[in-house]
Amino acid sequence: MNSAAHPEVTVNHLQTGARVALFGMIVNLIFAAAKILGGLFGNAYVLIADGIESALDIAGSLVIWGGLKFAARPPDETHPYGHGKAEPLAAIIVALGVLAAAAGLAIESVREIRTPHHGPAPFTLGILIVVIVVKEILFRYVNRIGRNVESTAVQTDAWHHRSDAFTSAAAFIGISVALIGGEGWQSADDWAALFACGVIATNGLRLLRPAFYEIMDTAPRGEIVDLVAKTACSVPGVVEIDKNIVRKMGLSYYADLHVKVNGAISVREGHHIAHEVKRAIQQADSRIADVLVHIEPAERG
Repeated sequence: MNSAAHPEVTVNHLQTGARVALFGMIVNLIFAAAKILGGLFGNAYVLIADGIESALDIAGSLVIWGGLKFAARPPDETHPYGHGKAEPLAAIIVALGVLAAAAGLAIESVREIRTPHHGPAPFTLGILIVVIVVKEILFRYVNRIGRNVESTAVQTDAWHHRSDAFTSAAAFIGISVALIGGEGWQSADDWAALFACGVIATNGLRLLRPAFYEIMDTAPRGEIVDLVAKTACSVPGVVEIDKNIVRKMGLSYYADLHVKVNGAISVREGHHIAHEVKRAIQQADSRIADVLVHIEPAERG
């Protein structure tokens, strides 16, 4: 037995994630402009690099927003399981963009290190302090929402904010060293930019893994699989669970079960048990969009 389903709670979670991504995009736009202008007028390449990274985050937030909006579409004739795969796909695109940005910024940082230039201006530190505080607060807020709705894309967007806080912290240290050290230490901010690239690349790889696993239908870990089996076993008439396969599609889960029942009962009774198993599982967790139940005869009644 099988039927298409798309719980309203999942759609609401996707729409919440899209709003969070849009808010992050606005914040990144403001900070990107402030950092790039501050870096240009304050002679701090690390601030320019940080601003470029924030600008790339805008593109990333836009991809996340679009992916979540698309994933919120209900199932249709060509997508009977819904459009949930758009959510991890958006996360993969953003993670790859982060890695590309890290590589490009690293190359430019090395070029700046080898090029003599003036030290950075003190006012650039003020810009960075504001960015670090706001970005860390934003990371905690967005990451909490991403965990609550179990969205890989939203959590990816959250770690963009944490990456921005890290790179800004590295820029703060580099500029501080350049200002305190004086002549001969002007390239300290460029070394800080190079370190920031390493942080960005590390986060890009960390973000890529869960999204890739989800695209590949890697079996989810945690309580959801045990919950499905335990709930199915609690239904009267179920003797045991032969197979329990759960996969994640966007923010929803789909379960395929092989349930053993008394082989002497009628087809109608077996069909009724299958309906009860599906109903019980979906009531146990609203994230489970659909359950496919296959009835098999048990060796014992």
